[in-house]
Amino acid sequence: MRALVVTAVVAEADSVATGLTPHPDTPGPEPRTLPGEYLITRRDLPGIAFDVLVGGVGPAAAAAGTATALALGEYELVVCAGIGGGFDPAAPLGSLVVADAIVAADLGAETPEGFVDVSALGFGHSVHLPPTELAARAAEATGALLAPVLTVSTVTGTAARAAELAARHPMAGAEAMEGFGVAEAAAAHGLPVLEIRAVSNAVGPRDRAAWRIGDALAALTAGFRVLGPVLANWGERHEHDHR
Repeated sequence: MRALVVTAVVAEADSVATGLTPHPDTPGPEPRTLPGEYLITRRDLPGIAFDVLVGGVGPAAAAAGTATALALGEYELVVCAGIGGGFDPAAPLGSLVVADAIVAADLGAETPEGFVDVSALGFGHSVHLPPTELAARAAEATGALLAPVLTVSTVTGTAARAAELAARHPMAGAEAMEGFGVAEAAAAHGLPVLEIRAVSNAVGPRDRAAWRIGDALAALTAGFRVLGPVLANWGERHEHDHR
């Protein structure tokens, strides 16, 4: 099985690749560059190979980067991974969230009655659903919260925006900027998608002094140390079921 893991920035990709390196004292291959200047790093584990892509920040960049990699390689699974904001108290700093739904939370229109998402406007859909069993197994293995992850083009920085998102998506565990874009590209190629986020900050008023990016990146590495076998096992079962 071969999986594409899409991150936004190099620090996230490095954290994921470290988690997927069986023997840290023996570094894996150096990153190579795809058309579009996308960096991609290969890691091999028993039963599964991973390509870790730096796709860029935001849903549009992430969709473009993911689509480029998928056009150039054969994959069975796409994973969006990185750090993000957690909805307090369900997702505290340093914890992990695995998406049971990937939601485009600000794709739509403002109206006098409030926000209307793109699906209600009749222009497509606003939610991608990861495979139920895979998401549940990934959350169990990593100790993550299993909850919707919101994709936003503008990161929340006020209490009012946080309250608005929580009211529209009361079960949300995290927000980030790439998941829906990655999921759109995966869907265009007929591939399942998973999203995992390590919480670096609380969704709410912007307070950089309170961010814990290092802790979140360490949690991302720890999560991927245990995710490899889970994804390999799911891939074997998925392949067997489709023979």
